[in-house]
Amino acid sequence: MKEIYDLLDKIKDRLRANNITNTVTFGDIMEVDLTKTTIFPLSHIMLGNVNFSENIMTAEISVLSMDIIDKNKTQSTFDSFYGNDNLQDVFNTQLAVINDLQSHLRRSDLFDTANFRVAGDPLAEPFQDRFENELAGWTATFAIELSNNNFNICE
Repeated sequence: MKEIYDLLDKIKDRLRANNITNTVTFGDIMEVDLTKTTIFPLSHIMLGNVNFSENIMTAEISVLSMDIIDKNKTQSTFDSFYGNDNLQDVFNTQLAVINDLQSHLRRSDLFDTANFRVAGDPLAEPFQDRFENELAGWTATFAIELSNNNFNICE
């Protein structure tokens, strides 16, 4: 049984291929050294619960895509809607990362050969100021169905 390895590898490979993300990490987000500015934009993969039904496992996978909010050194009074930082740019580019991933998971042959498929519609939730740096981005949660027939029940 190696479905989780295959699933994580396919997600990691897609995140690395998007031409936006510099670093892809896995596991507990609090163990990632978020103080290093050279690793951003960063996408982080976390495993959630797995539901078992007949011949199908449904794994919950969360992907955080984030970047550093850069403040302008000189305050602009010209346009207060866009503020004096790149927050909207970060939200826009990191949503593009999530959209690229969900599009490939749902519509391409990325998972056809591995017997994976997205169940339902993924949800993306924005965040900002969640970690020690001034970071912003999106957390997307996916329910991925994996085949559960790689064992012999007669054993």
